[in-house]
Amino acid sequence: MKLPYEPKSVLDIRRSPPSPVIGYSPDFNSFDYNNTLLLSSEEEFPVELENEHTMITLFENGDSDSLMRELGLYDDYYKSSCPLDLPELPPFFPSDFQTLNQYSNQNLFDLITQHDDVNEFDFTDDLILLAECFETQSFQLAQVILARLNQRLRSPTGKPIQRVAFYFKEALQSLLTGSTRRFNTCTSYEIVQVIKAYKTFSTVSPIPMFSSFTANQAILDATDVAMNVHVIDFDIGLGGQWSSFLKTVAEKAEARKVNPPAVRITAVVPEEYEPESRLIRDNLHQFATDLKLRFEIEFVSIRVFEYLMFKSIRLINGEKTAVVLSPNIFRRIGSDFVTDLRRVSPEITVCVDAELNGFGATTVFRQTVIDGLRLYTTVLESLEAVNVGGGDWMRSIEMFVLLPKIMETVEYGGRCVTPWREALVRAGMKAVGMSQFVEIQAECLVRRLQVRGFHVVKQQAEMVLCWHDRPLVATSAWTC
Repeated sequence: MKLPYEPKSVLDIRRSPPSPVIGYSPDFNSFDYNNTLLLSSEEEFPVELENEHTMITLFENGDSDSLMRELGLYDDYYKSSCPLDLPELPPFFPSDFQTLNQYSNQNLFDLITQHDDVNEFDFTDDLILLAECFETQSFQLAQVILARLNQRLRSPTGKPIQRVAFYFKEALQSLLTGSTRRFNTCTSYEIVQVIKAYKTFSTVSPIPMFSSFTANQAILDATDVAMNVHVIDFDIGLGGQWSSFLKTVAEKAEARKVNPPAVRITAVVPEEYEPESRLIRDNLHQFATDLKLRFEIEFVSIRVFEYLMFKSIRLINGEKTAVVLSPNIFRRIGSDFVTDLRRVSPEITVCVDAELNGFGATTVFRQTVIDGLRLYTTVLESLEAVNVGGGDWMRSIEMFVLLPKIMETVEYGGRCVTPWREALVRAGMKAVGMSQFVEIQAECLVRRLQVRGFHVVKQQAEMVLCWHDRPLVATSAWTC
């Protein structure tokens, strides 16, 4: 299937998955759903790639510019990321519901196997029971519930809620058994696969483009007419959104007949980010050179940043600074760094929240699962409404985009972390509204898709993209 794509200046994909996953065979129908692991080797995938061998060779030879042109992503956003090693099992917190402990294993098995028909309320209830087992550390009971779920959810088929329930079941099972593995490097093959999946996602859904546009435009508004701009990005992915940003900066300078500003980016990235960092650096440097922009990019590891905070980042007098956050950085290192953030005095701090699952707002693991089921079911329902061609593109998005996010949600669920909004307010920061231009362009983006159900809501100081009455992604801007 050939999907139409029209790259625009700042309407490009923003968000990204924690990592790719494996378990594919060339045919979706023969996918090994019971052995889904994070990628570690060259596996067969169902995604049909044009000139795939050429793409991999370009990446391995370090020809990032040619690779981006071959993929058609030169001014597009793409992401592959290989996160840190799997941490110890997250701490779970006792809740008020201890009733599961009153059952023996046999009594519980009898209780949960009374109904065999696949009813969405039954299997979602089972998933919530399973989450409660993590809270109460009733892991034997969890194994029994998992056995039932494995019988009832054998593959990601059926309605969106059934497919999302399957992915959450897989994530919970991986957490329980410790079979989920993280790897220090991504192969070129894996990176190409994730790039292709995200290109499809950005083509058929307004979610990534909405995220990119609102964040970039908020930074452009705050740093307008500045001659030196410094962006500190805690969620750079593979940096494609900054191609859009650089292009817009150059176009505005040309329209005003003035010299364009110097742009500097500092990306805070996982330690094992060498292949991605090389790709980001080569691509953006080449793109900036073509635009005749002065440009620098530096990388700081999350581990170093966690130890030194903003002392690890080079700050230059006279620069206008902007910061890009996502809930992911709070999940990784907590919220203490926000106090130092205020000392940096950025012109604008932008947070793109594509999770909207209450992360950090509750230490109840069960609620994390409930919110996640609701969010990702909504995402799948919105994708199905697009109804573009066959179903392979949908499965690709599910496996390369949504499943890694679900696994990360489960992995970190229940940790005691201050909600990011609360952390920013405590640090003395306040939310500011988006410009009228952002609102108008966001509305135009949704209308251009011509799919009924998507709409933009201004909720206090946030711009929220919704599917009917359910939120999908929110962007907010903050100042000191």
